[in-house]
Formats: sequence, C-alpha cells, structure tokens
Amino acid sequence: MQTLDIGFIGLGVMGQPMATHLAHAGHRLRLHDADAAVAAALAGTLGGAARTAGTPAALAEGCDIVVTMLPNGQVVQQVALGEQGLLHGLKPGALLLDTSSSEPWLTRQTAAALAARGVAMVDAPVSGAQWGAQEAKLVFMVGGDVADVARVRALLDLMGRAVFHVGALGAGHAMKCINNLITSMTFSATMEGLVLGKRLGLDPAAMVDVLDESTGGSWITRNHIRQRVLSRSFDDPFKLELMLKDIGIALELGRESQVPMPLSGLGQQLWRAAALAAGPGVSVSELARWVEQQAATPVTPGAAAP
Repeated sequence: MQTLDIGFIGLGVMGQPMATHLAHAGHRLRLHDADAAVAAALAGTLGGAARTAGTPAALAEGCDIVVTMLPNGQVVQQVALGEQGLLHGLKPGALLLDTSSSEPWLTRQTAAALAARGVAMVDAPVSGAQWGAQEAKLVFMVGGDVADVARVRALLDLMGRAVFHVGALGAGHAMKCINNLITSMTFSATMEGLVLGKRLGLDPAAMVDVLDESTGGSWITRNHIRQRVLSRSFDDPFKLELMLKDIGIALELGRESQVPMPLSGLGQQLWRAAALAAGPGVSVSELARWVEQQAATPVTPGAAAP
C-alpha cells in the first residue's frame, strides 16, 4: 500500500481509534482536535507516526487526504472553509474524506467551494459505534465520484469491515440519517413493547430472547437492550442529541422531497421530549429510561406480577 500523508480532524470516541488504525498501517498522520491536549496525547501514543497541527490550515499543508470525524455539517464546513480552514492549506489534487454525520446539503456546499480550488470531497459516514471504530469493523456509507471513492477505498478498508458506495456526493450522509431514523423508531417501539410486557408480568430478558428469534428482532435487541437497559448502565457512547439531529436531517430531506413521513414526525416529537427531560450530553440509551419513566415501569430482568 502506498504511504500517504493524512490529516485527521476530530479525535473523539470514534476519531481516535480510526486515526490509530491508519497510523498502524504505516501512514503519516497530522492530527487536530478542538481540544489540543487530546491531539497531543494521541500523537504521543503513536510516536513518530503522527504529529499535531494548531489549525486545520496548517494540518492541510502537504496532506494528500484529510479525514474529518466531527459532530455535524456546520462544524465540517467551518473546519474546511473558515478563516483558518483546510481550504487555505490544501493543494489542488488533495481530497477531503468526511466521515461525520452531516447534512447532505451542507456537504454539497462545502464540496463546491473545495472543487473551485481543485480539491475533491467524499462523504463516508459510519455505522458501528465506538466498538466498531476500535475493532476496525465500521460500516461506511459512501457518496462521491467513482474515481474519488477509489482513492480512499484502501483507507476505508483499514477502518471498517464493509464499504457501500451508495451514490453521488451527499448520498452517504443521506443514507446515514435514514439508517439512524429507522434505528431511532425501532428503539422507541422496542422499548414501548418491553415496558408493556413488564407490566403484564413478562420477563424482559426472555422477551428479548424471543424477539431475537422472531420478526421483532433488530440491531437494538441484539446489541443494546441487554447491554445498556437490562444492565441498567444506560451508557452507549453515542449521544441522544446526535440521534435527534439525524432524525431532523432525515425529516428535512423528506420535506424537500415531498415524501410524507407521519410516523417519523411523531417519533421526532417523542425523541425531543426525551432529550429535553434528559438534558444535554447524555447517552442515546437515556431514551429507554425516558420511556420507562412515562409508564413508571423500569425494564429490569425478571418477571413481575401483572
């Protein structure tokens, strides 16, 4: 594999392991994060494979590809096009690989500004959560020109287990918000069903076993309910506010496309209520606790008298 000079911006729970995989594969990294101490600490663990940069513009100088893993499209756009943004350091022929969950319309705006300077862009948001990033088992949903996607395919393979090129630029971000929309509605429905079962005297642990072997099973029943709800940890590292953001992106795309989405619209209201009750910065798992609280029925292991 060709050794590349890669910039990586956004070194949170997802970005740190993703950048580490690239460094361990032999690529030279330049790191930047809103918290400079985070970037410095990661560079220290990677030794000579990485160094830090004080601004996105400084990071971009000399980089073949820059990877971003940031909260939303507004932050990506600021990092790319701001006063000290990537645009001021990237050379023609460079490429921005955005793995954030971003708004597709902002992605296209950012890409247009970069293209005017000869810089390409690919959007490749992920599914797989923190453990997927740590184990290099992420699923990438990719949008962009075929040739541009081919340039980053080897990097995506280093960080994930599956890569799906779903369409033109922005299509990856559209797919990501649709995926999270479906996940969020499934999570809500699953919790309502489990609360009902608990009130009827069923054992939620047994219910999840049944669901996993039946048509009601999902990623949520396989990977979240036992681990985060029945355990009472409520500690998934993905933030509730980020799920709500993705629901909003999907509904905005539906509005623009004149696609009626009444179920999802009602679901958004419930997720908003949960977010308001839980406060900022909480785990997405708090949606489960909010559903429990509405019925005054915690979903704990064990059958209960109906």
